[in-house]
Amino acid sequence: ARTRAWAISWPVSVVAGTGSPSVPILVVVAGCTAGIYLFLITLLRLAGRRQLAQLSALDLVVVLLLGSAVETAMIHGDTSLLAGLVSAGTLLVLNRLLSLLFLRSGRLSHLVNGGPILLVHGGRVLDSHVARAGLTTPDLAAALRARGYDGPAGVEEAVLETDGTISVVGEARPA
Repeated sequence: ARTRAWAISWPVSVVAGTGSPSVPILVVVAGCTAGIYLFLITLLRLAGRRQLAQLSALDLVVVLLLGSAVETAMIHGDTSLLAGLVSAGTLLVLNRLLSLLFLRSGRLSHLVNGGPILLVHGGRVLDSHVARAGLTTPDLAAALRARGYDGPAGVEEAVLETDGTISVVGEARPA
């Protein structure tokens, strides 16, 4: 059986960054950038909202390493200014298009962004919801303290919003 391998090739001067990139290479750069963008959105959605608003030092290192890990693949080895501009432009255009899609389709927005998650109700912590959100009890306690509450006792509702922040509605004014 004969196997056919598909490969994309370009002149060495383009790979080395000494020549100007050709249009087909820029299309490859845009395609790689788009693929990585969609992959990372999916991966971050699966990782949970905790990664968005409550970055620890470890989380920050992971985000920085993600950027470094995918950078070369996005520009497909082409270190020219034009390839970088095409990659950046592709990211911005895709982000705008995805935002417009979210405005038109609540279902798609909910699929990617999820919905708010109730963490505390009537002064009681909803442990299964906290676990589903990828939070720990100390994470929740810290968020409540940051909003002026000693614990869940004086909280009517605490909600993990879709942007990763925790909103707190108290039974009475915070201490």
